[in-house]
Amino acid sequence: MTTLLASKNAKRQIRHKRIRASVKGTETRPRLAVFKSNKFVSVQLIDDTKGTTIATAHGREFKGSQSVQSEAVGKAIAERAKKLKITAVVFDRGGYRYGGLIKSLADAARAGGLTF
Repeated sequence: MTTLLASKNAKRQIRHKRIRASVKGTETRPRLAVFKSNKFVSVQLIDDTKGTTIATAHGREFKGSQSVQSEAVGKAIAERAKKLKITAVVFDRGGYRYGGLIKSLADAARAGGLTF
């Protein structure tokens, strides 16, 4: 498959595989995985050693535009992580460019008390 013929999503998946080769989550420092669709933004805290999802937050829970959703999702995942006594995470941007929605989500999570 040449990169000129590959779709935007196929290129993102290639970037995501490359990122995932080095980003691993543990029980004490889980992976904060981001997924972005046409309508919503969602995140998960994942323990890769056990292969389990610890906590989630989804844009469906909040009303408003995607930028409003991404900030609310970032705050929500930080609150849920605090309840589980998790303060440090590894950020997995999912192959998306770090800017716009991904940046606002990350900034809101940092403001909520997560460090990465």
